Amino acid sequence: MNNPGRLIIILGIILIAVGILVTIGSRFGLGKLPGDIYFKKGNFTFYAPMMTTFILSILLTLILNLFLRK
Repeated sequence: MNNPGRLIIILGIILIAVGILVTIGSRFGLGKLPGDIYFKKGNFTFYAPMMTTFILSILLTLILNLFLRK
């Protein structure tokens, strides 16, 4: 990857793919899994999607290993 423009395009495609996964995943409960931390008190809301992040990480690792394997 000598060309920085190509790297930016690839990162953009990855971000779009993650966005699509999150959008589609919310229909199936992704983002509201056991292990996702949600805390609301008054005007303060804290949300840390720990389990959702873990599952997305595993899926992306598997997908990227399939496509980028030499």
